[in-house]
Parts: sequence; C-alpha cells; structure tokens
Amino acid sequence: MNEQMTKYALGSSDHEIERLDRQAASIDGATRLLLRASGIQPGMRVLDLGTGIGHVATLVAELVGPQGEVVGIDNSVKLLNVAALRAAARPQLRFVEGDVRSWRDEEPFDAVVGRLILFHMSDPVSVLRHHAASLRADGLLLALDFDLGACRAEPALPLVDDALAWVKAAFGRAGASPAIGTKLAVLLAEAGLADVQGFGVQGYAAPGDPRGPALLSGVVRTLAPQIVAAGLATSQQIDIDSFEARVADAVRASGSVVVLPTLAGAWGRRRRA
Repeated sequence: MNEQMTKYALGSSDHEIERLDRQAASIDGATRLLLRASGIQPGMRVLDLGTGIGHVATLVAELVGPQGEVVGIDNSVKLLNVAALRAAARPQLRFVEGDVRSWRDEEPFDAVVGRLILFHMSDPVSVLRHHAASLRADGLLLALDFDLGACRAEPALPLVDDALAWVKAAFGRAGASPAIGTKLAVLLAEAGLADVQGFGVQGYAAPGDPRGPALLSGVVRTLAPQIVAAGLATSQQIDIDSFEARVADAVRASGSVVVLPTLAGAWGRRRRA
C-alpha cells in the first residue's frame, strides 16, 4: 500500500453504508453551511474526493445546479454503485473509480471538496497539493473533517468515555487522525493555498435525541474487530448488540448531553501565477 494512505478502517459493508447514512444525516446542516460559506456557486465544476455513497457530491450538485458539474471519486466500487443508483436523476453528477492520492482529470476544476477523507491520509498535505494543481487559477479547495477531541457526555458517563477511548485508539492504530479537523487551515497553508479561512460547527444531542447513542454505537460496531484485536476491550465489554440501548439509557438517566464530533471546515484558493 502507498505510504501516503492509511488502511481505511471502516470498510464498505452493508452496516457501514447504514452508518454512513446516519452520519451524513447528522452533519447535513453543518456541511451545507460550510459549502455555502466557502463559495460553492451555481455553474461550477467540482471534484468530490472520497465521495463514498455520494452524500457530499449530491449536496454540491444542488448548489452548482444543472449548469454545473460534479465528479465524485472513490476507490470502492461497491460504494460508487450505491452512489450512482441514488444520483440517477441528477445528470450533472457522475462517479468515477479512482485513488484520491493520484487521480487527475483532463479538465481543470473550479473547486475541489473533500469531507472526512484527510482523516485517513498519512500525508494529507501531499493530497492537497496534488488536487490544488488541478484547479483553475483562483480555484477553491475545501476540506471538511472531524475533530473528535470535543466529543463527550456532559455530565460525563463512563460508558461514553470508555467507548470514545476505544474509538480514538483504534483509529490511531490504523494511522488515522481523529483530531485532524483542528489542523485543516494549517494543512491548506502548507499545501500552498492562499486566503485560507474556516470554522467548525459543533452539534449537541440532548437526552432523548437518538443521534448521540446511534452515532457512537455505529462506529464502535464497525471498529469492534480492531478494538478487540488490539486488546482495547473485550467483546463482552463492548456487548455491541446492547451497546446503543445502554448508552441511550445512561444518557436519559443522567440527563447528559452528548457532544458530537465537531465538523471543521477550511478553504483556500489556488495562487495565481
């Protein structure tokens, strides 16, 4: 495997597709806000990196409209097939199998976006430089990624604390960067982008809101084999079939708010020659 990319820890199982849908729904509003703030506009030609099942590409297609074009790339044929089926009614949207580290189109783009992709890159600056070179003069590059550092239950809950520790450690052992959202502006500047700016959007799940337990349970379920193999927890400690219900019960009993991962966004422009 090329050293620029970590092993993708989350896979493309049916469960993972369901988890991706839940995750995308939970950050839909934040993603829309950051896409608009960055300057995605009607008529643009946009590349979506690591498109998966096409959530971000679909949002971008709405913004660029029928006169624009969106190309989504991913290395999972299974996920791309799901994305293409869902986007059948959007002729301005197409999907291509490709490696985000090296894929290049013959025509330049007005903008490149990537959500939750740098998280899995061991050399994110190299990836950003590669795609900055595919932009038109003054073209836009937008990176969206999580900062898991703020995640917690407030008041604190041992089960949530333990699960977040498992998840962060499992990602770290796979070479992923759970707090990369904090560094996006720095990475864009290192990649040579100009006029870099951005901000993060924080979500909160009140007691009774199913998002917190569901999102945490989904990622723990997906990472459970790695968590157990690394000795971070036993399958009995995780007890994945009851995990979501146990978190929900604990949240309700304590009146805790689940602080969701911060979705950070940063963007910059290709420097003019």
